[in-house]
Amino acid sequence: MARMVTEFWVFGYGSLMWRPGFEYIERHQALLRGLHRGLCIYSHVHRGTPQRPGLVMGLDRGGACRGVAFRVDPARWPATVDYLRAREQVTMVYLERTVNVTLVTEPARSVAALTYVVDRSHEQYAGKLSLEEQLAFIRQGRGGSGPCDEYVTSVAEHIAELGLRDSTLESLHKALKG
Repeated sequence: MARMVTEFWVFGYGSLMWRPGFEYIERHQALLRGLHRGLCIYSHVHRGTPQRPGLVMGLDRGGACRGVAFRVDPARWPATVDYLRAREQVTMVYLERTVNVTLVTEPARSVAALTYVVDRSHEQYAGKLSLEEQLAFIRQGRGGSGPCDEYVTSVAEHIAELGLRDSTLESLHKALKG
């Protein structure tokens, strides 16, 4: 007999952390193992164009990622998924996945959450770029959601607000401010 899903969660690791764009009941820090956050996607829409791409976050293989998990009312779930697909799947660079995340609560607990993982076979997959290469794309990128440097600054600041460290983002943020 199939188990009925009673809780619906979304895991955010980039702009969803501070601008989810959907209603939620609960919000908690969460840990995802096996994938890490990185500026590994050439942005052709939100923070760049095909001619002048920016860079945006993706979940890529290996490591772990601290982010935010949002619990969504079951009645709002279909609308939330529709919204997320419209926002995250514009160019289909992400694969929609359900992953297990550990909520940073007392006591900690594991929940299944919807998230978006980079499709490594997609033409917009940038892979691992040097700091200098990342800065060049960040500085040139400007798309429908604004400049790429603003996005990277917001991600860096929000990660710091959560009490988390990301040395690459910290270095990029410092270079963009200087």
